[in-house]
Amino acid sequence: MQGLVIRWALNAFALWLVDQLVAGIHIDGAAPLFFAALVLGVLNAILRPLLFVVTLPINLLTLGLFTLIINGAMLRLAAAAVRGFTIEGFGSAVLGAVLLSVISFCINLFVADSGRIQYIYIDRRGP
Repeated sequence: MQGLVIRWALNAFALWLVDQLVAGIHIDGAAPLFFAALVLGVLNAILRPLLFVVTLPINLLTLGLFTLIINGAMLRLAAAAVRGFTIEGFGSAVLGAVLLSVISFCINLFVADSGRIQYIYIDRRGP
C-alpha cells in the first residue's frame, strides 16, 4: 500500500513537471494535481487496455504510433474529469502524454514495488 501511495505522489510530481514544460497544460493547485494523477492512474488501469484491444488493427498499421493518440486521449479524458486541470488542444495532450510517460518511466526506475528507492549497481570491471 505504501508503494502505491509513493508511486501516486511521484506520478503527480511527473504531471506537475509536464505542467511546467508544456504550454497548453495547466493545473490550478495541489488538489487538482493529485486528483488528476489519481484519475489518470485509474483511466490507464481500466480504460487504456480496452482501447488497445479495440484499436489493435490501427496500432499494427501505424507500427505502434497510434499509441501516442491513445495516451493523449487518456490525458485529455482526465482533464475533462478534473476541475482545475485543463489542456488546450490535442497536440498539447499528445506532447504532454509523451513527456509524462518518459518522466514517469525515469522516476519509476528508481522505485521498487515496495515504495523504497532502489539503487542501480553498475559493474565497471567489464566481462
